Amino acid sequence: QVQLVESGGGLVQAGGSLRLSCVASGGVFSTKAMGWYRQAPGKQREWVATITRGGLTNCVDSVKGRFTMSRDNAKNTVYLQMNRLKPEDTAVYYCNVIPLGVYTWGQGTQVTVSS
Repeated sequence: QVQLVESGGGLVQAGGSLRLSCVASGGVFSTKAMGWYRQAPGKQREWVATITRGGLTNCVDSVKGRFTMSRDNAKNTVYLQMNRLKPEDTAVYYCNVIPLGVYTWGQGTQVTVSS
């Protein structure tokens, strides 16, 4: 059974950094694109970043220049390096395989940025 487990969240002051990890188990993920998503209180889940199986990345405009997504296929793990965090980055962060709808969402990891 496929399982996605996110970690690395926490409470940080504005301007700080966090590195999120997502371990995928129960399948072969090195050939799949992966994405990070987030859901703030009272809002819908939104896309944050994508990495292709070849390592090409893209992200939403609001995090460009601050967030970087990477992957380690040997570890079935994707990462999200988040720098210069802002209070509006506060959310639960999730990873998933792209395209969505195939694998169940994990529990996510909470990121809280204080001003």
